[in-house]
Amino acid sequence: MGEVAATMKIMPTGVDVDIEKLKDDVIAVLPEGAEYGTHEIEPVAFGLKAIVMVVIVGDIEGGTEKVEEAFAAVEGVESVTVTDVGRPV
Repeated sequence: MGEVAATMKIMPTGVDVDIEKLKDDVIAVLPEGAEYGTHEIEPVAFGLKAIVMVVIVGDIEGGTEKVEEAFAAVEGVESVTVTDVGRPV
């Protein structure tokens, strides 16, 4: 089984969400078999910031689905979008 690096954009519910705490909360719920890679905080508009995170997952059936579901369940997360999938370097 190989691994893939999935880049995910995590949008908070609003500008009042502590983005650093949200990042820590999201990392804390990573399901078994997924690893935190790296992240960046990306300004979106009007003070809103998104977390762009790379997560390493096995390239098995379902791929990033469990990670997306776990992230979406975190309080303060509005949406999770996979923006890129490729081989880790």
